[in-house]
Amino acid sequence: MAEAKSNEFKKTIGGEEFILTIGGLAPQTDASVTCQIGGTFVLATVVMSGECRPGVDYMPLLVEYEEKYYAAGKIKGSRFVKREGRPTDTAVTTSRMIDRALRPLFPDNMLNDVQVVTTVLSYDGEHQPDVPAMIAASTALAISRTPWAGPLAMVRVGKIDGQFVINPKVSDVEKSELDLIVSGTKDEVVMLEAGGKEVPEATLFEAIQFGQKEVSSIAELILDIQKQFGVEKSDYIKSDVPAELVARIKEVAQVSAEVIFEKGGRKMDIEKGFSELTAKVVAQLELKDKDVYSAKKAIREIYRDITREKILSEGKRMNSRGLDEVRKISVKLGVVPRAHGSALFERGETQVLTIITLGSPGDAMLLDTMTDNDFEKRYMHFYNFPAFSVHEVRPNRGPGRRDIGHGALAEKAIEQLIPNKEQFGYSIMAVSEVLSSNGSSSQASACGSSLALMDAGVPISSTVAGIAMGLVTDEKNQGRKSVVLSDIAGMEDEGCDMDFKVAGTRTGITAVQVDIKTHGISMEVIEQAIKGAKVARLSIIETMESVIKEARKEMSPFAPRLITIRINPEKIGDLIGPKGKNINKIIEETGVQIDVEDDGLVTITAKDPVGMEKAKVWVENLTHEVKAGERFDGRVTRLMNFGAFVEVLPGIEGMVHISELADQRVNRVEDVVKVGDRIPVVVIEIDDKGRINLSHKRAKKVE
Repeated sequence: MAEAKSNEFKKTIGGEEFILTIGGLAPQTDASVTCQIGGTFVLATVVMSGECRPGVDYMPLLVEYEEKYYAAGKIKGSRFVKREGRPTDTAVTTSRMIDRALRPLFPDNMLNDVQVVTTVLSYDGEHQPDVPAMIAASTALAISRTPWAGPLAMVRVGKIDGQFVINPKVSDVEKSELDLIVSGTKDEVVMLEAGGKEVPEATLFEAIQFGQKEVSSIAELILDIQKQFGVEKSDYIKSDVPAELVARIKEVAQVSAEVIFEKGGRKMDIEKGFSELTAKVVAQLELKDKDVYSAKKAIREIYRDITREKILSEGKRMNSRGLDEVRKISVKLGVVPRAHGSALFERGETQVLTIITLGSPGDAMLLDTMTDNDFEKRYMHFYNFPAFSVHEVRPNRGPGRRDIGHGALAEKAIEQLIPNKEQFGYSIMAVSEVLSSNGSSSQASACGSSLALMDAGVPISSTVAGIAMGLVTDEKNQGRKSVVLSDIAGMEDEGCDMDFKVAGTRTGITAVQVDIKTHGISMEVIEQAIKGAKVARLSIIETMESVIKEARKEMSPFAPRLITIRINPEKIGDLIGPKGKNINKIIEETGVQIDVEDDGLVTITAKDPVGMEKAKVWVENLTHEVKAGERFDGRVTRLMNFGAFVEVLPGIEGMVHISELADQRVNRVEDVVKVGDRIPVVVIEIDDKGRINLSHKRAKKVE
């Protein structure tokens, strides 16, 4: 009897043991795999349909990354709703990241539905679940019947104390100057995602090389698993246009498509040219309704081939632009009258309006997710991509996955430059409205946000700009060298093999996102793209800084004003008062907003300077630490046989002994003072029980 194969595989990655287990869970899927590191445990499943949904004209891949509160031993924070609802932004961006790595390895013309679901079943708070989710998903696809050209793998690379680290723990990520995700096959890189603290280009490239070595070894392991557990790949439904029809369409459309390229112009003019050419082809070839879509698709492919040939053979781009030329840039500040800050950034036909709103620390976003526990986010960036920006008609149903992902990328590009709370206590919300899109609106959003923040008076440390690089490879294998393009426009993005987004300052890189359409890119291409992006980025920064180079000294009159006071943390209770009595009274009477940190940092936010000053004095008085020798103008609150109690500060009383009321002997306290009198007093001492002893007669002598 043959010995049963083990379904468990172990590999040490970055000093930590990963455990891959084949099957055992979700038996009705095409494939299921779990990946565990430490106490973090992720399940990946793959299901492929055998049919094609009507009307689908693209590869219908759906990738879901699901975070479960139970994985971290948490119950959802809402008091009334405990069931988990829509995915968090973190889950959405992770889903997109896994999707962007997997998608290029599927057949371009495949129409079967494929769903990959990764579910975090356990999270230990130290080992981030996105890397094991990707590795499990890749393994599941590799062994499934789904046509796919993997496997691939993923690692995270950090740089801590000058050393590169594979898959740093959560507690180490804050110390790292770089947070890089590298995903690739055994030989080439397929996807990159990074955030950095102005990381030099050479450091980023070295980190990618470092990560790819580990990726290659993991991919080798998955190949071994595929040989043992993989099943035969199935046939799939193809979207190919019949070759005979393509030949007929090409005969009619080739010359006209070349004219569209040579004429160039605006995106809408080009689209109009396509529509007219399609109508001409349909009429001339007398195509039936079922072939009209095929004609549209074939014409786009003809135009794509023309664009690629012009670039590879002649070094020529649409509108006679140079291969490394950035489109014309225009910048306007203060576009929105009552906004706290705003900027309109235009690059070619891409136009993005970013608006800044400043608020109190209490306006920060509170994150309560599987991985975050009441974490406050002071800087928020949101990205909106309405249909009219690309001359389309569709209902606005709120932000989709693309909007969330692009917003997160632009946020990552800026967040390292935001001053800390001590320097600038405001919560900051940036909203980028894409008003027109023809290539890399996410990077235009990063540029617009940098400008708008400075317009709002936010002292960011450097100007940030972003650029998208493209790649055209020799698909016909004629020995022609691949070409890297700077600042790809929308039509070029459609026909290019790579979208390599890089954002940063003059000093270094703050964000990277790379998507490809081939089965991988070489280190040579990556290095060339990084270098080209730096040249383009610096030229864009030059243009931006010719308009504004640093934050405005004066903030908008419509922005709230904010001051901070540092108090003794032990005095927080005195400020708040019983059941919030003191702090609520200040807010009610002055109209300000007050935020108190556990470390004693008090922030007062107001639009009325008079109310702010009144609240400031009130807070200082409530939290003032009385010292011997201080003089006050106090109010008599109570009379006793042995002396009078005097309120020296709001809620703080001291006692004037009868012997300290006057120089001469006092028989009755009432002979000198009565309740409600305001009298000068000086602090004699504060005894070991914290009681304040005052003198009226000594204060009068000082006068």
